[in-house]
Amino acid sequence: MLRRVRAQLRQAADQMAKRPELCCGAILLTCALILPITLTCSRVKNVVAAPRSPVRFFPAEAPVVDLFLGQLEEADHLLEEADVSVVFYYAPWCAHCITARQHVQQVALRLAQQVQFVAVNCWWHQGRCRKQKNFFQYPVIHLYYRRIGPIEYRGPVRSEYLESFIHRVSAPLSYLPSVGALHTFLTHHQAVVGYFQFNSSPQPAGYITFLLSALHALRRDHQGEVRFAVVTNQAVAEGVSLRDDESVYLHRRLNSSLVFPRTQRNFTVQAVCDWVFENRESVIRWIQPTRAKSYSLEAELQKGPALLTFLPHNPLTANQLLTQVTDVALHYHSCCGSEEDSSSVPSCCQSLPVASADVSVCELCVSQCWALGLYLQQVRLSSASCRSVQTSYGPFGRFSVCCRSVPSPHRCPLLPDSITGLQCRTNKTLRFYLLDAQLNWPLAQRLGASGNQSSDLPFITIINLRDETHYVLKHNNTLADFIQNFSASYSPLHRHLVGHKQQQQTQSLIQEVTSDSFLHTVMDSQRDVLLLYYSAWCGFCSVLNHVFLQLARLFQGNGALTVARVNVGRNDLPWEFMVDHLPSVLFFPRHRKQMSVKFPENTPMTVPNLLRFILQHTGHAPWEESGHGVEPKSLLEAELRALQREVFSLHQARERLSQQLAVLWRENRRLALHTHTLETQNAELQEQSGRLETLYREKTRQLTDTVHRLQELADVSEELLKENTLLKVLLNALRDTDRWDADRRDKADGQKEADGLREKCEASL
Repeated sequence: MLRRVRAQLRQAADQMAKRPELCCGAILLTCALILPITLTCSRVKNVVAAPRSPVRFFPAEAPVVDLFLGQLEEADHLLEEADVSVVFYYAPWCAHCITARQHVQQVALRLAQQVQFVAVNCWWHQGRCRKQKNFFQYPVIHLYYRRIGPIEYRGPVRSEYLESFIHRVSAPLSYLPSVGALHTFLTHHQAVVGYFQFNSSPQPAGYITFLLSALHALRRDHQGEVRFAVVTNQAVAEGVSLRDDESVYLHRRLNSSLVFPRTQRNFTVQAVCDWVFENRESVIRWIQPTRAKSYSLEAELQKGPALLTFLPHNPLTANQLLTQVTDVALHYHSCCGSEEDSSSVPSCCQSLPVASADVSVCELCVSQCWALGLYLQQVRLSSASCRSVQTSYGPFGRFSVCCRSVPSPHRCPLLPDSITGLQCRTNKTLRFYLLDAQLNWPLAQRLGASGNQSSDLPFITIINLRDETHYVLKHNNTLADFIQNFSASYSPLHRHLVGHKQQQQTQSLIQEVTSDSFLHTVMDSQRDVLLLYYSAWCGFCSVLNHVFLQLARLFQGNGALTVARVNVGRNDLPWEFMVDHLPSVLFFPRHRKQMSVKFPENTPMTVPNLLRFILQHTGHAPWEESGHGVEPKSLLEAELRALQREVFSLHQARERLSQQLAVLWRENRRLALHTHTLETQNAELQEQSGRLETLYREKTRQLTDTVHRLQELADVSEELLKENTLLKVLLNALRDTDRWDADRRDKADGQKEADGLREKCEASL
């Protein structure tokens, strides 16, 4: 291949040598092509801008070491100088990092004397952080305790949560010097207590393992629900039955407490953490949905009925509401005390017939003393008072009366005994979950919360995903009653209906119905209601809009019939009013709402069919006496009058249509003339296009002839070049011949002169 290229280049060079004018022309043509290309490219601007040099992400006055060039080696050096360090990995463009910056700065201002704060730009392409760290999201917060780490923080990036987590990393173990401190610690926390003797060594090997276990547990529990503590006094350790050195005790409130089995498991960091989280009691749990596509909440709801408590929470301060909800959860799961007290509760529940359905039946209260568990307001009720009144307690006109014994006034608790051990006495076991109202208020609003997130009152709801129901705790009820009513066999709780709130009521032919206005609109006994069930994702429902608009125009101004629709995708309805598919049409006749009729599924939904369906199932209301006689209130007569008015309006519309047609005919005539003008101009343009095409062909032919002439000139030039070369060769030959003849003549003349001199010399001699 290279030989062929070299041969072609050598041949081209020979040709150019033979025809120098052709070489000059090629050089000029190449220059003419390169010059405009160079000028054009020089005008094009570089669309990719060079990256700007990074700048400080945190302000200069903030006590944060900002390594905005990604100096990871300097960050490692800073970690060696401090006992507790916080490393904030960020990307300058990340909105989450920008939001978290002010929270990290607030924590740094409060803890600057105890904690080293370092921020590293992990997006700068020339820094070591970008080359060594493979983060999939930002920001990333790592904590180090005396070079032990990293301990990644996975909780909400808010100042109070981050500061609480830093405090737990700074003090992973609590020291319990006395029995009283031990009992207080076991009462308020999910406790893990380790007993170590520091007599033989300042830091025993088991203590180091226990300390690392406490730090390792924070990676899995950013809320710090499990707390680790150390006991060094043997007398204090015997309070939790710890007698051997380097033993670990897991305190459980509802089941038997455990001691780490040293004979069955290795005493390592991972083994201790796994043992703690496998055997701990989770009476109430914190969950933090990420507001993204997270299935953490759905996974918990799939396990069974869940009680969600949205309450304002600050991890740095004591929360009285959190303590009360936790007490309710503990009493609910405490099954040991329910069996002892069950003998004091008389089983006198029975169904009794009543004479009238208006009689209210309540639970019989015996020496009742109870308190509102949520607000710490102890209330004493008289013996004649009733705890809860229910008007529909039993079916078929039979009502239940239940007797209940309540603790005596001198030992009245904050929670009634009915909630204690309820988990073991019902099949509808509840799981308790806590959510921060400030972080998850949009979710609370979708579940039925009212007001704003700044309210100090909690929002509590029970969600049963299997039954597709959820209930909301009212402000006039207690949490204990709420749980007890849910756990009853025939729960008196009413399902909470989530509906879309209309921003503004507008006058429309079709009335839009929501969850709040459904019963008021549909169950109005003075009106016939035709209701369309639809949803935004239903394409067939959108097709029926014009049909119902025409139907509503026919009944416009008629007060006896209402055409309405309800978006079941955004509004929950009672189960008895739901349908199995969309679109569906139900007719609710007046005075006979219980005899609602569904439009046949195999019949096309057209205006005539809907009219026939309405007239077939409408009823005649009682006649009303008036001063002018008896006036019938039949819907059919009202519709006939409406049809007559419609016919009259159609005649008027026909006249208006005739006028509009005349206007349209004149407009059509004008457009025809305009079209003729455009066609004439088009013909002229086509003729001009033909002339231009002929001129193009002529110019093309002339250019072809010019190329042929140039080729002939090139051939003639090549022949002249060859002849010129031959002439040069002949001229050189002639010059050589002349030079040779001249030399020969010179030699002959010299010989003659020599001969003449010789002859002269001989003659003289």
